[in-house]
Amino acid sequence: MESANQDINLNSPNKGLLADAMTDVPVDNAARSAAPEGLILAEEEELRSELAKVEEEIGTLRQVLAAKERHCGELKRKLGLTPLDGLKQNLSKSWHDVQVSNAYVKTSEKLGEWNDKVTQSDLYLSASSTLEDWNEKLTQSEAYKKTQETLSQAGQKTSAALSNVGSVISRKLGDMRNSATFKSFEDRVGTIKNRVVGSRENSTDGLHSPSGAGDKSPQDNAPF
Repeated sequence: MESANQDINLNSPNKGLLADAMTDVPVDNAARSAAPEGLILAEEEELRSELAKVEEEIGTLRQVLAAKERHCGELKRKLGLTPLDGLKQNLSKSWHDVQVSNAYVKTSEKLGEWNDKVTQSDLYLSASSTLEDWNEKLTQSEAYKKTQETLSQAGQKTSAALSNVGSVISRKLGDMRNSATFKSFEDRVGTIKNRVVGSRENSTDGLHSPSGAGDKSPQDNAPF
């Protein structure tokens, strides 16, 4: 009987009281029950209040940042700045930041120290002196001098040969122009040209000659 009385009657007019009582339970209570151990209620409330303030500040800063970005975009658009210009500026700034960074400065200093150590080392100095000796011996050797003289003579001979070829060609052209065959050919060309010009002049005079006494019609000379 007691178990039957404890059962909830779904048809009872008070059936919504249970649901209302469940919805009125605040959610924070469940979250507070899952709070880390070792925190008292006052500390938990303080942390939650600080968290709410930080989240509110983050939201405000996001709104301010969005407004600043829109204003920045408008200024760039009025100035005619393109995204490519912004990319170049960002790259330049990034490279400048890299150059002034501690890591870059330290690396440059290390490379400078290594360069000084290498150039001042005995191995480097001996290698440099050895190369200088080889260069001096090579330039002063007989084979090098003979090769240099041979190349110089070859260049002079080539220049002389080219000059001779030019003079020969000029002389051949002069001889050809002075030859009887070339002169006869020039005379023929001149004769043909004169004939053509004369025929053109005669035809022009015939077309433009005025009608004179010698050009009278037979009717004018007829007897009365």
